[in-house]
Amino acid sequence: MLVTTTKLQTYMLVLMVTESDISSADEHEPKLVQVSWLSQDQWWTDSKSFTKLKKHYQLADSDFKFIEKNSLSIDDPAQALLIKTIKQINEYALDERKDFDLPLDLTLGTEFQQQVWRALQKIKHGETISYATLAHRIGNPKAFRAVANANGNNPFSLVIPCHRVIASDGRLGGYTGGLDKKEYLLALEGVKCKI
Repeated sequence: MLVTTTKLQTYMLVLMVTESDISSADEHEPKLVQVSWLSQDQWWTDSKSFTKLKKHYQLADSDFKFIEKNSLSIDDPAQALLIKTIKQINEYALDERKDFDLPLDLTLGTEFQQQVWRALQKIKHGETISYATLAHRIGNPKAFRAVANANGNNPFSLVIPCHRVIASDGRLGGYTGGLDKKEYLLALEGVKCKI
């Protein structure tokens, strides 16, 4: 598992990618397994999904290799994916990109969570919906609390845009990365919400 970090404005993100697709024996293409926020005091091993990733992929700490983003090589497929991810994040920050086009390994989530994460990817740039609307979109209108929980377990903050889901009353609601980041991302997309 390769790991690097990058910044979006002043906020730090940790990116993790498989060196080959360890979730499927048929494919050998690397996939992203995590894009999540780090607070100022955190190191990448403190990321919200690190322990889950180790357990899910049956990895030890020594199976993770950190590479500074400026040392990544385009010649290595996994490192090239990290470079592509950083490039797309930078394009998003400059309002040159509305959607991310990256291979994601969703297997860390349950079947329900994966369904929610796929639905999140269909929310357009600059659009916000409520948790209830998202539950309705997946065909389970009473599951708005479970949908909110699936949002909180999204290992691909930003790339799978859970920041576009707000409370029914128009307030921001929650966000695993912190409300400051959610507000920043929505403002970047031209959305103003109640705080």
